Amino acid sequence: MILSANESNSGLVISVRGSVVDVQFEGRLPPIHTLLRAGTEGEIAIEVLTQLDQSRVRGIALTPTQGLARGMRVVDTGGELRAPVGRGILSRMFDVFGNPIDRLPPPDEVEWRSVHQSPPALSRCSTKSEVFETGIKMIDVLVPLERGGKAGLFGGAGVGKTVLLTEMIHNMVGHQQGVSIFCGIGERCREGQELYHDMQAAGVLPNMVMIFAQMNEPPGSRFRVGHAALTMAEYFRDDEHRDVLLLIDNIFRFIQAGSEVSGLMGQMPSRLGYQPTMGTELSQLEERIANTETGAITSIQAVYVPADDFTDPAAVHTFSHLSASIVLSRKRASEGLLPAVDPLQSSSKMATPGIVGERHYQLAQDVRRTLAQYAELKDIIAMLGLEQLSQEDRSVVLRARRLERFLTQPFFTTEQFSGLPGKLVSREEALDGCERILKDEFSDYPESALYMIGPISEAKRKHPK
Repeated sequence: MILSANESNSGLVISVRGSVVDVQFEGRLPPIHTLLRAGTEGEIAIEVLTQLDQSRVRGIALTPTQGLARGMRVVDTGGELRAPVGRGILSRMFDVFGNPIDRLPPPDEVEWRSVHQSPPALSRCSTKSEVFETGIKMIDVLVPLERGGKAGLFGGAGVGKTVLLTEMIHNMVGHQQGVSIFCGIGERCREGQELYHDMQAAGVLPNMVMIFAQMNEPPGSRFRVGHAALTMAEYFRDDEHRDVLLLIDNIFRFIQAGSEVSGLMGQMPSRLGYQPTMGTELSQLEERIANTETGAITSIQAVYVPADDFTDPAAVHTFSHLSASIVLSRKRASEGLLPAVDPLQSSSKMATPGIVGERHYQLAQDVRRTLAQYAELKDIIAMLGLEQLSQEDRSVVLRARRLERFLTQPFFTTEQFSGLPGKLVSREEALDGCERILKDEFSDYPESALYMIGPISEAKRKHPK
């Protein structure tokens, strides 16, 4: 989309260095964040980041700069980068400029808003801590998410990050009448295409919006796509009073894009080569994800940790914003314990008696303790066998194995692959199942009776006595 240009205010390109473009204006100097257009059809977009002096600005190109040359005319659009909002954007896929990339005509009845919005005022934010139920047993019992909070999803390739995100979208849209927005920052094109078709097959596309900035796009475009997604999310929260599930993949690539922009602009890097403004830039994005009296934006963000070093500045700054950390384990995935959430490495600040209640807190602690004892006994079992354990240790192992299997769950989004119908389990049903297993009520049942079921009552139907 080409904004209505302010023809009276135009300038000339005086230097092009990669994505950094300097422009000289004879008239009014455009303010910071103004979008400039160049090229025969205005196809080259430049965002003003610095005013160098009385007549020159320096900007970062949001599109490739091929064909841009010194002396070319640049037009001030008179506004900032804008994103489309409204009901018309549902079930669609966009780029950072709000252009549809799903080969369908542009949406009707949409409003265009600046991507640079302020976080909600503290007086508007809700201070009530509420649990965001996902319908996934493992998460609701051990790593409860916060409504209007931010959860980090840590995991390598092929351990089920996308499946878990897809299931959460399905449950949010199908059962909580919410809206889901998927923001791909530096995504591979095949990932975007696969996700679009998976969502379509799962039937959740009508209440979903996707926005992508591909890996091969300039850093300016990858740096701004998160702000565009948040502008869309804020419309559904503030104007339509709906709950929004915002999925960001990958927040590290947002920091990486900011680092590239900072380097191109000539800023002095700070520790490990990151931009000196990293904390501010991440906060400007994260603080807009909030819970207000009208609705909530709940965010789940995939986080890549460079070289598994959790002291890396990118990981440290991201951690400070998260209310829950979900760690996926390749070992659990290979054992078929899906979703492959590692119960001992994952944590949530919501898992306190004051928020989830005394019963939930105690049950979660008992489940963790049992699984931790089993993890310690695994080496002994591998060397000496289960028979060499004391009676007490043996009962802990059997209890833990049943808990592990009960916390697996068939997903709606994998029905066509697994042949198992998906199950949505309420938090109360999940807690009830864990409590009964811990009381050895199912010690006579085979472990397979508890594998890939919904509520615990299904185990009795699967293996009637």
